[in-house]
Amino acid sequence: MKEIQGRIQALDRLRGLLVVLMALDHANYFVARAHTPGEYWGGSFPAYPTSAAFLSRLVTHPAAPGFFFLMGSGAALFAFRRTEEGWKPRRIRGYLLLRGMLLIAVQLLVVNRAWELTPGGWGITVYVGVLTALGGAMLAAAWMLEVKPLVLLFTAAGLLIATELLTPSASRWTDPFNPLLRLLLIPGGTRVLWVNYPILPWMGLTLFGLAFGGWLKRDPSAAYHRTLWIGFGALILFVASRVGNGFGNIRPRSGGGWIGFLNVVKYPPSLTFVLLTMGFNLIVLRLLLLIREEPSCNRDPLLVYGSTPLFFYVLHLFLYAGIGRLFAPGGTSLGRMLLYWLLGLAVLYPLCLGFRELKRRQGSRSVLRLF
Repeated sequence: MKEIQGRIQALDRLRGLLVVLMALDHANYFVARAHTPGEYWGGSFPAYPTSAAFLSRLVTHPAAPGFFFLMGSGAALFAFRRTEEGWKPRRIRGYLLLRGMLLIAVQLLVVNRAWELTPGGWGITVYVGVLTALGGAMLAAAWMLEVKPLVLLFTAAGLLIATELLTPSASRWTDPFNPLLRLLLIPGGTRVLWVNYPILPWMGLTLFGLAFGGWLKRDPSAAYHRTLWIGFGALILFVASRVGNGFGNIRPRSGGGWIGFLNVVKYPPSLTFVLLTMGFNLIVLRLLLLIREEPSCNRDPLLVYGSTPLFFYVLHLFLYAGIGRLFAPGGTSLGRMLLYWLLGLAVLYPLCLGFRELKRRQGSRSVLRLF
């Protein structure tokens, strides 16, 4: 069995690819101002004027589920390596709990300031975004490091199935649900509290990541082999679920043709959304694993972005919001937005590279290691 040594470059490259796609989505929001309201369980479902407009949204969908999955696998590998260095379970758990709380704090205190730069105004007092759910999932994962992969998989599947069963019908979109229920399960809300990422539906993907990390610890070669088959299996199940147009979709297909077929519910993540996006992520991960790991390629942009995801996330929101205000106050075309997207990535690269090198010079107790 091949032992895990250092960071796994394929995981960092996948994370880097996902943050690049996420940046495209937010450039579309801040610069082009052509972003849809979102693929919610209720309310109006997005309609797209052109195939290009839909594709610019579709290709960004793997980002969020990939982040939750990679956070889980990263937590498992972190615990494994720190145990080898002599850390006690209590210390490992405390570190992960601290990181989870940091993610929530960054969302509420920093990131929400970026969303206030939304074109046309924001007007939401408390916004529960992706970092809040990631932080909540990390808090739960910190207590499940010793759980066997099979149990984690069954729990993850249970959470995704429960999401399908417990999400209300679209006709209840305007119902005043309890705030705690919003935070745990049902996206939406009011201008006082708006939730896009309730914790429980997304936590299933983190538990899947924890299980994958457990496979990596036990037998990396077997874990790598599984990614391809699980990925293809997920895509096959996605097609079957969309053809059936029943359980797994949260709400029936909206519109016809290939766009209607691929236009799935994201808030909360329907089974079809998870199967489509994680099928893609796992197949791409398997392809990235074919790239030979070389220390000399550590300046690869995907590796740089993928090893500084939180730093990238915070900076890119303010950067694209600023680009939108300065250079496209009235919005812009899709083609020009792509140029601004690439410009933003070019600006972020040296900043992320410098921050990564700064982190590497810090000891394991450094606060910078949490970012």
